[in-house]
Amino acid sequence: MRISVIGCGYLGATHAASMAELGHEVVGVEVDAAKRARLAAGEVPFFEPGLPELLAKHVASGRLRFTDSYAEAAAFADLHFVCVGTPQLPSSLGADTTYVEAAVRSLAAHLTPGGSGSGGPTYVVGKSTVPVGTAAAMAGLLETLSPEGTDVELVWNPEFLREGFAVQDTLEPDRVVLGVASERAEAAMREFYAPMAQRGTPFVVTDYATAELVKVSANAFLATKISFVNAVGEVCDAVGADVVALADAIGHDARIGRKFLNAGVGFGGGCLPKDIRAFQHRAGELGVEEAMSFLSQVDTINQRQRQRVTQIAKELLGSEVSGRRIAVWGAAFKPDSDDVRDSPALDVAGRLHLRGADVRVYDPEATETARVRFPTLTYAASAIEAAEGADLVLHLTEWKEFRTVDIDAVTRVVAGRRLLDGRNLLDLDAWRAAGWQARGLGRR
Repeated sequence: MRISVIGCGYLGATHAASMAELGHEVVGVEVDAAKRARLAAGEVPFFEPGLPELLAKHVASGRLRFTDSYAEAAAFADLHFVCVGTPQLPSSLGADTTYVEAAVRSLAAHLTPGGSGSGGPTYVVGKSTVPVGTAAAMAGLLETLSPEGTDVELVWNPEFLREGFAVQDTLEPDRVVLGVASERAEAAMREFYAPMAQRGTPFVVTDYATAELVKVSANAFLATKISFVNAVGEVCDAVGADVVALADAIGHDARIGRKFLNAGVGFGGGCLPKDIRAFQHRAGELGVEEAMSFLSQVDTINQRQRQRVTQIAKELLGSEVSGRRIAVWGAAFKPDSDDVRDSPALDVAGRLHLRGADVRVYDPEATETARVRFPTLTYAASAIEAAEGADLVLHLTEWKEFRTVDIDAVTRVVAGRRLLDGRNLLDLDAWRAAGWQARGLGRR
């Protein structure tokens, strides 16, 4: 099928390349000229394993191309995927849906009664994470703004991508959610996603509002699970218990599960923090703010983890941070990504820097993106270089490289053998055997 993907950032570029891999012809609409030029050259402007090869393959094959023209997209495709961002509003906790609305408005103006020439209906498919009610509003816009006689219908098809696994999650999703208003829309989407249906991927077909709520509810649940184990970890610290063993024990309960029960410095990125805040905000607008009020505490616990790590760092240094050198291993909010949005690692690094510490940051992939957002920090080219002369080493992003680092090599270059594992993934016994004062969060 011929499709367009509107907005070619993280979500859009991944979706465009993956749909080309499934055999569809794809045109990506991207208004940022620099980003569009890189994509057209087969280059991914961010780090995501597996995506550069997929993008380059299908740009070269001609199955995937990029434009800034909505008219070109409307003339080419009958399925248009809206993949633009919905950042947090600067004035509130709500999500900014102006990019979604702008995309729908721009596309609607160029739709025609005959579609792209196929003579069939046109479908506009929302994938962006939006407050509930947005889809109905966008459906109304399409009806109002599309030229008379245009047969166009909205579908809401939320994404569930994990950074670092985005290609896999797009090509082999664990479910496909379709918010539709008609049987024909459902049929069209099932045809489009036929390879997934053939593999037995579950399809959940529902209304617009439920489809919108699925995504934010999933993220709210995951955020709650993380903050829960972090809160328990704080209790473990107070009584000398071990939160890792505790998480292993309760994770054996099939009703709970072990995933996302890793205590540490907390979650970040462009989704979970933004989405739980937007969910609270929207609940308030709907008059059911008390139903989602617990998310405020989830957010508070998550933010407190950063302060907690900062405080423990001060304790390990004898309460004197100013003038001390601190190595920070990690800048991305999670491994296998160069995304530093709302990164706990950089938040802690920035807090310590403001207290007068000489902070040296190293990340395998996110150094350049971190440098843009935190230009006053010092960046190293390796974990060992970051640790040179350090009085304290902080492990704050769980890259495999840090779990397998040569402890003896680190020991030789530091000024003080102090380690804080903010992700509870290092072998503290091995570090202690090398003469280190090593601590985790909620660990013995």
